[in-house]
Amino acid sequence: MKFLFACGGTAGHVNPAVGVAGRLKELLPDSEFLFIGAEGKMETELVPREGYEIRTIPISNLSRSLSAEGIQHNVQAMKDLLRSMPTARKILREFGPDVVVGTGGYVCYPVLTAAHRMGIPTAVHESNAEPGLTTRMLEGSTDRILVGFEEARANYRHPDKVFVTGTPVRPGFYRNDRLLARSELGIDPEEPLVVSVWGSLGATEMNKTVGAMIGLAMKDRPFHLVHSAGKRGIRSMTQHMKETLGLSGWEEAGFEVRD
Repeated sequence: MKFLFACGGTAGHVNPAVGVAGRLKELLPDSEFLFIGAEGKMETELVPREGYEIRTIPISNLSRSLSAEGIQHNVQAMKDLLRSMPTARKILREFGPDVVVGTGGYVCYPVLTAAHRMGIPTAVHESNAEPGLTTRMLEGSTDRILVGFEEARANYRHPDKVFVTGTPVRPGFYRNDRLLARSELGIDPEEPLVVSVWGSLGATEMNKTVGAMIGLAMKDRPFHLVHSAGKRGIRSMTQHMKETLGLSGWEEAGFEVRD
């Protein structure tokens, strides 16, 4: 079988697609996989890192601002959308997928819309309890809506299409050995460990909150902390901790801030 995934914008959209592809590869080793993402976005790095081919289409997000800049941005976004549709159809014709799965991001709309019009079975997965804009726009033209929570079913106009699957993760998450992982990280096997990570648009402020928490906990460290600030957030977070909070030596004290 041939599986095509559309995803992008954030790791929270990309990783579920990678997780499903990994499991499908185990179950159906002769299958073929292709990803479609947005030009210049993080999926163009994350997907090839997992060993999958990715092709891109011109697509951008919508601005909620009514300013001149916001309006100008949305005009360009509409132009990108119009250009993305024929590009998506071309990729679909060339690859010939048996099913198309979208896991979030604006790139899903032109890809799944084109697939639906071409008669290709489609499914969209929504990790959030509240459906995002793209999922809402696709609800009427996708065959299956996959959600992470039973309570999320009530947020859709077509509950008969909704199936509760949970949120997929990459296979390595449930196969890694706990003690081996702690050994490789240099963490005492018996020491309490907290791992934290934030995502999407609130990550910047939450990183600052974690920085403030580290400042309080350094006085009497109750646990070892590994915090993922994100590739784009680690610089601003550590700078905030040093310059605004006046902190130093947190890693020596057992608080790791990683990208």
